[in-house]
Amino acid sequence: MKVSEAVNSRKSVRQFLPDPVDPQLMRTVLATASRAPSGGNLQPWHIHVVGGERLAAFKSIMAARIAEAPEGERGEYDVYPRELTPPYRDRRYQVGEDLYRSIGIARDDRPGRLRQFARNFAFFDAPLALFCSVDRQMGPPQWSDLGMFLQTVMLLLREAGLHSCPQECWARYAQTVGEFLVLPDERMLFSGMAIGYEDVAAPINQWRSARVPLEAFAQFDGI
Repeated sequence: MKVSEAVNSRKSVRQFLPDPVDPQLMRTVLATASRAPSGGNLQPWHIHVVGGERLAAFKSIMAARIAEAPEGERGEYDVYPRELTPPYRDRRYQVGEDLYRSIGIARDDRPGRLRQFARNFAFFDAPLALFCSVDRQMGPPQWSDLGMFLQTVMLLLREAGLHSCPQECWARYAQTVGEFLVLPDERMLFSGMAIGYEDVAAPINQWRSARVPLEAFAQFDGI
């Protein structure tokens, strides 16, 4: 698979098959992804991959935790700016509308939307979960390194015939995740990721989020 094919076929899959993923394949993907750019070669990413009985146990913990604290815990960070302005706010709303429309959930069906959002915390039935954490002393430049690492992971997964769904929503339950993974106090959770084989028959996987045209975000000077 060409890099361009991996980029164009990558998407956030929200329903996975139960088929297991080869553990050695995941080790190879992560080792290869470690060649992602890293300012000063800090390599700030810390990765946990969870599957099997451990993942089943964690899902049970999360189901109970969501029932206890449906609004989440003390957030480590705001996933989106609190005063998000156009055009970014419009893009966020539109992708939400498109997602829920794909599975027949109406705009005013708040319970239905909440149920679908809660599917994040079961990793959309994926057989593997990945968590990325970072030392608290790191700042925005190192967080950009995390993004480049995770994007590299997702493209390598596509090369291997797998799909993924990056999940910053785990910041809402960072304390529960940290306790389960036994993260040291100096480490904070950045994001999660569901990994597995796409259920191509699932309606929620039949759409792609839109992208603005090149002219909306790029300028070319002198060329």
